[in-house]
Amino acid sequence: MQTHSAEMGLFHMVVTHGSLSSAARELNLSVPAVSKRLAQLEARLGVRLLNRTTRKMSLTGEGEMYLRMADRILADIATLEESMTAARTVPTGLLRVNSALGFGRVHMAQAITDYMRLHPGVRVQLELTDLPLNLVSTGYDVGIRVGNLPDTTLVARRIFDNELYVCASPDYLKRRGTPRKIDDLLQHDCIVLRENREDHATWTLAERTGSKSASRSVKVRGPLSVNDGHIALQWALDGYGIILRSAYDVAPLIVAGNLKRLLPHYRSGDFDVYAVYAQRQNVPAKIRSFIDFLVARFAPYRGRA
Repeated sequence: MQTHSAEMGLFHMVVTHGSLSSAARELNLSVPAVSKRLAQLEARLGVRLLNRTTRKMSLTGEGEMYLRMADRILADIATLEESMTAARTVPTGLLRVNSALGFGRVHMAQAITDYMRLHPGVRVQLELTDLPLNLVSTGYDVGIRVGNLPDTTLVARRIFDNELYVCASPDYLKRRGTPRKIDDLLQHDCIVLRENREDHATWTLAERTGSKSASRSVKVRGPLSVNDGHIALQWALDGYGIILRSAYDVAPLIVAGNLKRLLPHYRSGDFDVYAVYAQRQNVPAKIRSFIDFLVARFAPYRGRA
């Protein structure tokens, strides 16, 4: 295809300049080289494109047809290349995003519409799943991941730092008392969340003791369990028990006084939020700009509560 487009370009140059010598100067070639390439083109097509004499040159009927179609093809190629170049500098086209259910439902929906207001040339398809999709096989551009990143083949960029907070409503704590250490959780109703086909009834916390930390695990229990984080959070707000939830979910509620953070001298480990994507080179502007937008948008979540 590249050879054919080069032949079309040479033929267009010869016709528009009106002579082999003028076209040769423009192409920085010798006249015999241009004449040879033109003869090769005619031989491959099996038709004469130009009537050439020592004094003049004119198009044959087949030459007029070839020129007309070649010009159209060359214009389409130029438009295609301009579009590809623009895609690297100007966000445009369809952006396919996969996100975890909880984070996507609460945070990504509004983030995406705000992004599109800044970049109206981008269309976004958001897919929320309980398990992360394979970006390469499914054709998604960006994945939003929370916690560990087992797939090392993807490029990952941290959107913001995050950990899990132990929380309960003031009403629950007034009725049941406030746990002061991990073992106290065994005497309380804890709301168990089942996500990604796993039962997260074992809570692992590490006590903050200077530069060292000792992890402890406790298997919590309670009358309520669910596979939806939004429902678990609502139950906690209604005073039905203690939850272990991401800071990005509960930090605003802690600030507002609707929840109280418990055991603050313990930490749950890192559950940072990442944007992952498959391309390592020539990343389209829509992907770069979207991830930059998310980093800026969620910057206030660092150390929020």
